[in-house]
Amino acid sequence: MRRAIALIGLFGIIGAGLSLAVLPPSKTVAAPNANRTFLIPASDGYGVADCLSTKASECGKIVADAWCESQGFAKSVAFGTAAREDFTGTVTKQAQVDPAEQPLTITCGE
Repeated sequence: MRRAIALIGLFGIIGAGLSLAVLPPSKTVAAPNANRTFLIPASDGYGVADCLSTKASECGKIVADAWCESQGFAKSVAFGTAAREDFTGTVTKQAQVDPAEQPLTITCGE
């Protein structure tokens, strides 16, 4: 009796292995585009505000790329001064911020 049960189990395992080997692999789907936006205070102490606040500067691109690489991303997608809604979105009355102290954003991607 034990031998019969062992043979049934063995054939079951062999059958399962063969069925997995014969089935075509499922279609793989690419992961969604994973961009992430970081909000950085203008007075963070590193002096990056001068470079990041002007979108056309080469300095800004270098700083944004370095920031993204330090956060584990490949490169920066966008950078610049943050929109007012980005940092006062949950407050009913928008805060008045000096343009020199307005936060900066860096959007990183793969």
